[in-house]
Amino acid sequence: MAKQVDFENGRIGQNVVQTAVPMLVAQVLSLLYNVVDRIYIGRIPGEGTTALGGVGLCFPFIMVITAFTNLYGIGGAPLCAMALGRGDKKQAEKILNVSFFLLAATACVLTILGLIFCRPLLYLLGASDTTIVYAEPYLRIYLYGTIASMAASGLNPFINAQGFAGTGMLAIFIGAAANIILDPLFIFVFGWGVRGAAVATVISQCLSAVFVLRFLHSGRSGLSLHGSYIRHAEWKTAADITGLGFAGFVMQITNSLVAVVCNHMLSMTGGDLYVSVYTIVSSVRQMMDVPVGAINDGASPIMSYNYGAGRYDRIRKTVRITTVWGIGYTCVMWLLIVLFPAAFILIFSSDSTILTTAVPALHMYFFAFVFQALQYSGQTVFKSLNMKRQAIFFSLFRKVIMVVPLTLLLPRIGGFGPLGVFMAEPVSNFIGGTFCFTTMMLTVYRRLGRTPPDSLHA
Repeated sequence: MAKQVDFENGRIGQNVVQTAVPMLVAQVLSLLYNVVDRIYIGRIPGEGTTALGGVGLCFPFIMVITAFTNLYGIGGAPLCAMALGRGDKKQAEKILNVSFFLLAATACVLTILGLIFCRPLLYLLGASDTTIVYAEPYLRIYLYGTIASMAASGLNPFINAQGFAGTGMLAIFIGAAANIILDPLFIFVFGWGVRGAAVATVISQCLSAVFVLRFLHSGRSGLSLHGSYIRHAEWKTAADITGLGFAGFVMQITNSLVAVVCNHMLSMTGGDLYVSVYTIVSSVRQMMDVPVGAINDGASPIMSYNYGAGRYDRIRKTVRITTVWGIGYTCVMWLLIVLFPAAFILIFSSDSTILTTAVPALHMYFFAFVFQALQYSGQTVFKSLNMKRQAIFFSLFRKVIMVVPLTLLLPRIGGFGPLGVFMAEPVSNFIGGTFCFTTMMLTVYRRLGRTPPDSLHA
C-alpha cells in the first residue's frame, strides 16, 4: 500500500523531506529522459558535436509541450490539494478528471501541428542546413510520444497532491530506467543515431504514462479517473485550472522563447559551435535546477493543503525552511561550478574545442545562481496560494522583460560577442529573484496568520 504523508499534523521539516526527496529523485530521473539522450548523442563518433547542437534545437518546442503540461498539471494539483484540505473529495476528483481531459486533448493538437510544420518550425528555431539533418528526425519521432509524456508528467502532481510522493517517484523511475537502458541499445548497437534516442524516449514515456494511469484508476489512489465530469462539461473548473496553471505555462513558454533567441544570437555571433555549447550549458542548468525545484515542489502541496485547512502558521514555517535549504544548495552548486567547470562539461562532450569554449560560458551563466533560489521560493508561494496575477507577472518579468532584451543587446555592446548571450542569465537572476522574493515577503508572508485568507488576494 502506498504511504501517504500527513500534511496537516506532521512536522513541517519532515513533511518537506517526505515529499521533496521522492520528488527530487523523480525529477532527476525525469531529467534523464532528455539529458541521457544528449550524453549519448554527444558521443556519436564523428558527428556527436553537430548532432548535439541539432537535437538542442528541438528543445524550444519540447518546452512548449512542457508548458501545456504545466498549465493543466501544476494548475490543477494545488487546487486539488486545497479541496482535499477542506475535506471536499468530490471537488478534488472533478479537478483531476478535467485536467486529464485537457491534457489529452491538447496533446493530440500539438502532435498534429508539430508533425505538419516540423521542418519550417525547426528553421524558425535556428536550425541550419547542417543541423536540420539531426533535428528533424529526432523531433518527428519525439512527437509521437506527446500524449504519453503529457499524461505522465501532467498527472504526477495529482499523485503528489494526495501525499503519495513515493508512488510519483516510482512512475518517473520506470520511464527513466527504461530510457537509460534503451538509449545505448538504439543509438549504438542498432546504429539508429538520433532516431534511436527519440525512439527510446517515446517508449520510456509510454511506460511511465501506463503506470500513472493505472494507479489513478485503481483503488489505491484516493481519487479516481473516470469520464462523468467530462461529459457534463465542467468549464468553470477548466477555467480555474488554467487560470492557476497559467504562471507555470508562461514560465515554460518564456523559457522556450529565451532558447530560440539565444540560439539565433549564438548562431549569428558564434556559429554552430556556440549553439552546441548553449545546449551543454542549458543542460547543466537543468541538472542544477532539479534539487532546488524539488524542494519547492515538495513544499507546494503542503502550503496548498494547509491554506485550504486554514493552518497559516504551517505555511510560514514551510516558506522559511525551503528558502534556507534552497539558498544553501545553490551556494554549494555555484562553488562547485567555479572550481570544477570541466567536470560538468565532460558529462556531455569530451571535444577539446567544446571544452575550451564552454568553460567561460558556464562561469558567466551561473554567476548569480544563488538568486534563483529566491525566485523559486517566491513563485512557489504565489502558485501554492492561488495568487495567479503575482505568479504570472514574475514569470514574465524575469524572462520576457529582462532576459530576452538583454540577450539581444549584450552581444552587440562592449565587445562581448557570443558570451553576451550567457551574461543575460545572471543579471536577470539577481534582479528578478530579489524582486520576486522581496514582494512575496512583504505582501504575503508577513500577513499569513494575521488576516483572513481572501485578503491575501486583494
